[in-house]
Amino acid sequence: MKGPFQLNKGNYSLYHLQKDLLSGLIVGVIAIPLAMAFAIASGVKPEYGIYTTIIAGIIISIFGGSKFQIGGPTGAFVPILLGIVIAYGYEDLLLAGLLAGILLVIMGIFKIGSLIKFIPRPVTIGFTAGIAIIIFTGQIANFFGLEGIEKHESFIANMQEIVIHLPTLNVYSIAISIICFFFILATPKVFPKVPSPIIGLLVSTLIGYFFFSGQVATIGSAYGGIPNSLPAFHLPELSWERIQRLIVPAFAIAVLGGIESLLSAVVADTISGTKHNSNKELIGQGIANIVTPLFGGIPATGAIARTATNIKSGAVSRMSGVFHGLIVLVTLLLFAPFASQIPLASMAPVLMMVAWNMSERKAFGRVLKLKNGESLVLLTTFFFTVFTSITTAVLVGLILSIVLFIGKMTAIQIVTKVLPDYDSPQIDMFTINGPLFFGTAELFEQRVIEMIHSKAIVLILNMKNVPFIDTTAEENLSNIIKYVQKSNGTLLIAEASPKLINGLKRGSIYNLIGADQFFTHTDDAIQYALQMINQPKETA
Repeated sequence: MKGPFQLNKGNYSLYHLQKDLLSGLIVGVIAIPLAMAFAIASGVKPEYGIYTTIIAGIIISIFGGSKFQIGGPTGAFVPILLGIVIAYGYEDLLLAGLLAGILLVIMGIFKIGSLIKFIPRPVTIGFTAGIAIIIFTGQIANFFGLEGIEKHESFIANMQEIVIHLPTLNVYSIAISIICFFFILATPKVFPKVPSPIIGLLVSTLIGYFFFSGQVATIGSAYGGIPNSLPAFHLPELSWERIQRLIVPAFAIAVLGGIESLLSAVVADTISGTKHNSNKELIGQGIANIVTPLFGGIPATGAIARTATNIKSGAVSRMSGVFHGLIVLVTLLLFAPFASQIPLASMAPVLMMVAWNMSERKAFGRVLKLKNGESLVLLTTFFFTVFTSITTAVLVGLILSIVLFIGKMTAIQIVTKVLPDYDSPQIDMFTINGPLFFGTAELFEQRVIEMIHSKAIVLILNMKNVPFIDTTAEENLSNIIKYVQKSNGTLLIAEASPKLINGLKRGSIYNLIGADQFFTHTDDAIQYALQMINQPKETA
């Protein structure tokens, strides 16, 4: 297995170093305002987002399973982290992040990364769009410069706060927000390679500093100055009571972090043509989230937009992600005092654009136009994300997806009666289509028994198209066997895969059927059946 520091199969050159340094510089510059914005939106001080970008960004690049993954604070975490801060406080958020890191490592060790990839697309689109709505609406107060806003876990309560405090709007804040928005939108058209959020923040901050000083809220006035150093190592207070209280939020962070990091890794594979290791990625994410809270950082995961930017900027190895973290560290050490002058109204457009870009509006519209079960899953997940929580939304979305899947499976013609090319009503043959599990098991048994010919002596089940059978379906298969044997008949299995046969051997079904009644080819089963019905019965 490749070690974490092994680069490009040992062929890492000065040219590669230059490419990684340039891409790391570009992504690092982009990450700085996002780190502060996501921290503020999560209800914590902006420097905590910077600490996360530095520490988690470097660790994820070194130990993760994706070559180009850029890790750090992301918009996906905002609703969960804000809820934890409101309900428990910042110190408990650190412990929840650490516990989530441990859970991610466990998930990676037990290879759960392969399962996370099977979460239905409508569920991921639904909760991503819901998160985008929460982030966007969460910045309305800063956009308008509203005062006295109290943050709540409930979406409706937050909207009520905005309506109640709308009379406190600040025209200077609105002006700053519009200026920042203008440069964010206009810069890519004139300078496509220049990070537009940086230009928007820089210009609007300078205008606010020179023309509206004291008229708009800034990072400094709201949160105090940003220290130009990393915090000292601090181990969160551990107690069984705190762990019990925070295990559910920690699980939510771990699951969402796993989903987001693997989605980002898939995007990286698509753009770069590489292949990530999903379980190693979870372990890398877990290590990062264990270490980061020890230095005051908030939970981190793979950042899709920054990862894509990293690849498109020419990154060739993991070192680009390491350089990205180091660039942010140098910026913190040299320029932290200047960041306190950034107006909160300048941060709002940055997060609003992040929300717009992550909303998956085109994919949302495509699924919605289907007007089928997937559309229902999408809308359900979306509304549950906005009005309850991401954890509830994902759980409900998955359950609804499973129910709809079972419904589709029961609508499929699971049992097909094969019309034989011989004249013998004493032989019945059925082809079984699809997996036999708790959702289709009863229908499987019912259909077979209903269609068995009254004169049938031998029943052949062709299981070529059966990928697996669970214990529920095994019980129903057992009922079919007993039904056939009760009429002095015989059941034969044809073309079952070795994996399916091995599964049957672990239970009692294999012995109930008999080892000599499994056939690799259907023709062999038919010949065996013909011999049985043509064999003269022994007389007493």
